[in-house]
Amino acid sequence: MARYRVIAADLAGKIRDGQYAPGEALPAQRELSAAYGVTLMTLRQALRELDAEGLIVQRPGKGTFVAPPQLAYQLGSLRSFADDLREQGHEVRTTVIARARRRVPPRIAARLRVRETETGLRLERVRAFAGRRAIHQVSWVRELPADRLRDVDFTTTSLYAALADAGVVVARAAETIRPGLLDADAARHLDEDEGAPVLVSDRITYAPDGTALIADRATILGSMMQITADRAVTGLSLHWGATPSL
Repeated sequence: MARYRVIAADLAGKIRDGQYAPGEALPAQRELSAAYGVTLMTLRQALRELDAEGLIVQRPGKGTFVAPPQLAYQLGSLRSFADDLREQGHEVRTTVIARARRRVPPRIAARLRVRETETGLRLERVRAFAGRRAIHQVSWVRELPADRLRDVDFTTTSLYAALADAGVVVARAAETIRPGLLDADAARHLDEDEGAPVLVSDRITYAPDGTALIADRATILGSMMQITADRAVTGLSLHWGATPSL
């Protein structure tokens, strides 16, 4: 067997056995090549094998890391990101970046079908799991009677759960997911460089009477998430089309 394949198999075994944990950096390439007694070229062939298997992630200028677990984004459920991830057994940490009642900008007003003079709650959060800040989320919630969300701790309570506690019924959501590149604003809050591949989710959540309650945009690191769907004859409906401009 070629030497680089032997090295790849050995490193893969160590990763699968937990000697190198998800998100952990592997030793430097020169250190690894010395440990295995091979040239850098041979070692890099081995790393390319591991990269192709999805076991490692190579970040230029930063090093080689064990790939994080591929967490599933479930298309067929109506739950928050945090609830989706917890359902899969992952610990999620939420940080509230900003929370303020502000005038709704024109683009959001159109999505919520409200006048541009109206105000709403702007909630900006970052979700961290598997050791990385991986989701940047901005939610606009239309004005609710008596400001029912004023005292909610959004580091521990999901927006959907807060609405339910406030007596607001959520019936359905329309969501579009598209590939994109991480912009400078979101990159400031996530553990990845600007320009990295991401998934961008735009979701509108509705009440039973069709009233739009939430306009939500989430930017998700592409290396951290895969999309799954449970298809049935009368179940999930997927529509394919051109990517809308922002």
